[in-house]
Amino acid sequence: MSLYETIKTNITSQLVEAANKAKASGEIHFEELPSFVLEEPREKQHGDLATNLAMVLAKQAKRSPRDIAAALLKHMETTETWIEASGIAGAGFINFHLNPQWLTGVIEEVLRAGEDYGQADIGKGQKVQVEFVSANPTGLLHMGNARGAALGDSLASLLAMAGYEVTREFYINDAGNQIHNFGLSLEARYLQQLGQDVPFPEGGYHGEDLIDTVKGLINNVGDKYLSVEPALRREFLVSYALEEKMRNIRETLEDFGVNYDVWFSEQSLHDSGAVRSTMEDMEKKGYIYEKEGAHWLQSTKFGDEKDEVVIRSNGSPTYFAADIAYHRNKFDRGFNKVINIWGADHHGHVARMKGAMSALGYDSNNLQIILMQLVRLIQNGEIVKMSKRSGQYITLRELMDEVGKDAARFFFILRDPDSTVEFDMDLAKSQSSDNPVYYVQYAHARLCSILRQAEELGGLDSLPSQETLQRLDSSEERALLKKMADFPSEIIVAARLMEPHRLARYVLDLAGLFHTFYNSQRVLVDDEDLRQARLNLVRAVKQIVANILRVLGVSAPERM
Repeated sequence: MSLYETIKTNITSQLVEAANKAKASGEIHFEELPSFVLEEPREKQHGDLATNLAMVLAKQAKRSPRDIAAALLKHMETTETWIEASGIAGAGFINFHLNPQWLTGVIEEVLRAGEDYGQADIGKGQKVQVEFVSANPTGLLHMGNARGAALGDSLASLLAMAGYEVTREFYINDAGNQIHNFGLSLEARYLQQLGQDVPFPEGGYHGEDLIDTVKGLINNVGDKYLSVEPALRREFLVSYALEEKMRNIRETLEDFGVNYDVWFSEQSLHDSGAVRSTMEDMEKKGYIYEKEGAHWLQSTKFGDEKDEVVIRSNGSPTYFAADIAYHRNKFDRGFNKVINIWGADHHGHVARMKGAMSALGYDSNNLQIILMQLVRLIQNGEIVKMSKRSGQYITLRELMDEVGKDAARFFFILRDPDSTVEFDMDLAKSQSSDNPVYYVQYAHARLCSILRQAEELGGLDSLPSQETLQRLDSSEERALLKKMADFPSEIIVAARLMEPHRLARYVLDLAGLFHTFYNSQRVLVDDEDLRQARLNLVRAVKQIVANILRVLGVSAPERM
């Protein structure tokens, strides 16, 4: 438990003890102490912490909250709590002002923990799977995939830091209609490149990358498959192209800082019979019925607008059927929690998938789906719509080439996934305080620069005494220390809410407080004790910034 959490826990315990003492003395009455909160007030003048305990006791005690608050304070022991002053405000809130000397203990806590500062154990080693991107291997990764990659990877790192055992997984959609259309598209391009006048299939994939794929194939094998029976030709073309596309996807994601633990093939579910057996089990449970030669899932029972076909009249399973079998497979592999990151256009799929898991006997609360809104790319004040490379979209590779991995990841993570991202490429490339990733990375580089200068001037002593660290008493230093103390709690909250964007905002605030401190207080002063105190503050801030950027998958440069 962090220093700040320990202080809050002690105060909470003393509040409970004070309530029991007030009850024993007959000053207030309650059968069972209700839940209450101890939190930071919105307004700084109201203190460091405030509780609503008196207010939630009022109904049982049949007394005014202010009278209850007075009784609680009368019986509250504050010796071990760092409470310097307390008071009653408003309708009955109890406000606490802490002795600011507690803040400097954060420096020792950070430096002792190092890269582990912020680690929590709320996960208790539970197995969590995060499945994200899972793009069709029929083209290149685009901006939507980029946002999903940044979000999924940072969420996985956040959950790992909070004590979960995390598996990153990519679901390869290598079966079904999209692969059939993929084969037709490749065949048309192959024949066209060999001089044959054939039409392009309706619903085919128009990306220029497919032309590059068949050109590469022709360079290797020429017209070898021109005279082959069409079904076999398409089978070979798909096999060749899938290998190439998946290699490209892997390499692109690795360059984006994303490394998966599992690459799971949809086709393997069909080959193993998992799709068929899953549909048969659901039919036995009464959730599937036959109509017009097809088999339908009664998804209206799960809140869907209409029932869904799972087995077509020609006997082939739909994508939805395979998806149900896939999610069943996830839980059967022993994951306590399964997290999917989907585009917002899949919102209609959420209720039916959670319902299908319930129908199969799993707790649908353990399937959590994060929906992600669109990305709009802005350049020169205008929306960028087209890519020469793909013919349809801006690719992730093009984005990285343009603005770099760090800017791309940070910009995507900075916003709540439920918000549309307007990605300003000009801003992402700018070296100014308006560019959030530059602002944070510059803070880290500046921290490193200060420490290098200190080394040149004679080095950095080991951690000073608390008496020396108490010299850090300016408003800028105390604001910085308080923000640093908040970090472990921020990890816990962000992990529980599955919101890595909270860390991006936190590190922006921390960088801002550091820049303010740097501009108002000299670090390398002549006063030896003050210099050492401030240098160790710098060391601690640098450690936290680096820890957060590591979770977000963004580099922490030492020079800029």
